[in-house]
Amino acid sequence: MPQGQIFKAISGFYYVRTLDGEELECRARGVFKFAKKKVKPLVGDMVEVEKTGEAEGVVVSVEPRQTELLRPPIANVEQAIVVCSLREPPFQQMPLDRFLVHAEREGLEIVICLTKYDLIEDEHEVAQIRAIYQAADYPVVTTSIRTGQGVEELQAYLKDRVSVFAGQSGVGKSSLLNQLLPSKELQTGAVSRKIGRGRHTTRQVELLQLSHGGLVADTPGFSQLTFHGMEAEELGSCFPEIHKNASACRFRGCLHINEPHCAIRLAVENKDMDESRYQHYLQFLQEIKQQPRRY
Repeated sequence: MPQGQIFKAISGFYYVRTLDGEELECRARGVFKFAKKKVKPLVGDMVEVEKTGEAEGVVVSVEPRQTELLRPPIANVEQAIVVCSLREPPFQQMPLDRFLVHAEREGLEIVICLTKYDLIEDEHEVAQIRAIYQAADYPVVTTSIRTGQGVEELQAYLKDRVSVFAGQSGVGKSSLLNQLLPSKELQTGAVSRKIGRGRHTTRQVELLQLSHGGLVADTPGFSQLTFHGMEAEELGSCFPEIHKNASACRFRGCLHINEPHCAIRLAVENKDMDESRYQHYLQFLQEIKQQPRRY
């Protein structure tokens, strides 16, 4: 039976691209199980299909997933391109850090993409943002759809990888993908002046093939990510600059709040760690602690 990957899912139909390049519209045969847990097929799943007609088939099995995201619902992603705009809407560090935590928790490689660079008048502002995140070992790419700046650099990160674009609505994800995929015009939306965010223009998750190699997921825009299911002790490992220095804290299990001899607080005081990143860590930690306990 043919094997392939689900590249789109709509209303119970799964669109599979086989290893031979054939595209099939499929239904799923029953419910599948991983580790005694019932699951439905997701975009990105590697599957086995049984052909039932011309360009039609049935998904009969799903391979174990390497990674799985819930928002957006997609499997087997290797890399997250976390997109933030520099203007329209203005740069917001808190949502960026929130997205980064979730991508880190899923074990994804991460690239930060700053869009709408052509609207920037003060280069020092961009340099500051870049310095904060490069200090945390994140690659940072600045792009402009109007000038084409940064597009080739971003393509190099996408080549031969399965990537997901993540970020708030209106930051330019679909416009950027239109630049990368000129043959597939994705709907774009204006930014709402009232809330400073874009209208959601992507309606479903879809894996798109890049001409230079690689797959990229265009996903529905969303603005809120909670830390449901995350324990307080996990959060530090989702901040690279905390994770690599936490072993220097005197007490094992240090949460870096007010414990004595905390290497992280000392790093912040000595300006070896960015103050804003640390404050976001503390805020996220408080959110996690206020979540209802799971029993």
